[in-house]
Amino acid sequence: MVRTMIQRDFDAVFQDVDLLVSPVMPTPAFQLGERLEDPLQMYLSDIYTIPASLAGLPAISFPCGLSSKGLPIGLQLMGRPFEETTVLRAAYAYEQATDWRRKRPVIRS
Repeated sequence: MVRTMIQRDFDAVFQDVDLLVSPVMPTPAFQLGERLEDPLQMYLSDIYTIPASLAGLPAISFPCGLSSKGLPIGLQLMGRPFEETTVLRAAYAYEQATDWRRKRPVIRS
């Protein structure tokens, strides 16, 4: 029932737009191993990617910047059901228009 409600909400939104843009995570990325002791924080990092999965929407995430600590920031595109081509074309256009794909995060041990 909840899944159906989520799908209906997205269906209503997609009456007016072709794609939705959102962050991938509520915070910038964290260093490898940084949150191993706090599984709840790791779980909550996925909060923005879960709705697309629940609603059965095509989605893609890709780098769109670096935090002040040099860690990656991700952008997510979500499309209408079965509109994978639109999502992939938009992601490709963004990739070609920016150089974030060439940037490397700062990894500290």
